[in-house]
Amino acid sequence: MTPSGTNPAASGSAAWAAAWELLLPAAAAPARARGRSLQAALREAVRSGRLVPGTRLPSSRELAADLGVSRGLVTEAYEQLTAEGYLRSGRGAGTWVGGAVRAAHPRARDRAPRSLGTRADFLPGTPDLSLFPRAAWAAAQRGVLAELPHHTLGYPDPRGLPRLRTALAELLVRRRGVVADPERVLVVSGVAQATTLLGFVLHARGMRTIGVEDPGSPEHDSLYTSAGIGTVPLPLDDEGLATGPLRDSGVRAVVTTPAHQFPSGIAYSARRRAELLDWARSADGIVIEDDYDGDFRYDRAPVGALQGLDPEHVAYTGSVSKSLAPGLRLGWLLVPASLTEEVVERKRTMDLGNPVVDQALLARFMERGDYDRQLRRCQRAYRERRDTLVAALEEHFPGTRVSGIAAGLHAIAALPLRYGPPDLFLERVAAAGVAVRPLRDFTQTPAEEESVRLVLGYAHVSPARIREGVRLMAEAVGGRRAGG
Repeated sequence: MTPSGTNPAASGSAAWAAAWELLLPAAAAPARARGRSLQAALREAVRSGRLVPGTRLPSSRELAADLGVSRGLVTEAYEQLTAEGYLRSGRGAGTWVGGAVRAAHPRARDRAPRSLGTRADFLPGTPDLSLFPRAAWAAAQRGVLAELPHHTLGYPDPRGLPRLRTALAELLVRRRGVVADPERVLVVSGVAQATTLLGFVLHARGMRTIGVEDPGSPEHDSLYTSAGIGTVPLPLDDEGLATGPLRDSGVRAVVTTPAHQFPSGIAYSARRRAELLDWARSADGIVIEDDYDGDFRYDRAPVGALQGLDPEHVAYTGSVSKSLAPGLRLGWLLVPASLTEEVVERKRTMDLGNPVVDQALLARFMERGDYDRQLRRCQRAYRERRDTLVAALEEHFPGTRVSGIAAGLHAIAALPLRYGPPDLFLERVAAAGVAVRPLRDFTQTPAEEESVRLVLGYAHVSPARIREGVRLMAEAVGGRRAGG
């Protein structure tokens, strides 16, 4: 029953009765807020679909009596929502729910990529997010908020804060051997935005195709397509991207991961790096170097970036996604002088620059040595996990060949023929709750395979979980111990 003792359904439709409970708290609000509360409650009833288009509302007199509020409050609410388009009314025809509003979805969906319902997750590409340096990051944030001048909170230079660009240039020169002028460093929202920026600029210059490594990152195709550029898959050999097919393809731009090729795990040879740059010079082309995990080499010092050999023919990009967390959406792009102004202008029109506080925070984090400490911490953890994975594979899948250099966040495991065929292996492993991806998922020219070849991500998995996951795989497919 309503406050006046009448049945709300008698004053309107069944839909009105269903929306009734939304108005009761508004009627009980403090007097000064009652009018706004009533308007908000009616607005929400329409948005949520409790009051569907075409529902006739009670007269202002009836609703005021039912709620125990003044008629003026109801009349004002009806007039306000009619002006906004939620309601419609006509002289002598009453008040109705309008048709301009569509019911809102009751809750937002989370579309973040995750492996749900798995007992072990070896999907590549994710760092160990539990290693994120919360204490040091929080301290840097407090310092930044205390020292950041008010004027820096305005629209930033689209290239990024000068302080961060300087810190990045110093870091990349020291750790990756690049040629880094802070004036040609752009702060971007990760490698994905760097890729898209370059795609738009190259498209504006008339390019319609770009070469990509095959196998390689599956994201390149969709990112360049969004910029109007098609991808041309180019094969690899033991030294890196095969330059013969590259020259024959006719492309004038190519995307590479020379320090640690994804996903094969090889490092480009010195000869192949030189040949790639010779191609760029002769074709008046550009090499786009994705240095996605170049800091993580476990058997020796990392090979310097290709960009350091010819900064006018190589665009270099990287991010903190593997060293800190991908959710920070912070990365960098170094471009040749001939492209700088066009890329900066495209960045400006795309988003007017990255968040200032986040940029200042990362700059302080780097300046105080916290970033170097984080890299060392991750390197120790990931090296241990790679060693654990290799040992577990040898124990449970004797004869497995782990290829590629000892680096990065993933490894390629080629299992002996007795563990095939690949489709049956993948089916049984998935049924056991172990998430893996075969190497064939990363190629645009798949071929029939007799043996199982897996791209196993290990950085986000503890050593104990690595051993358990490999054991579960072995049990699922009848793996046996060495000598068994």
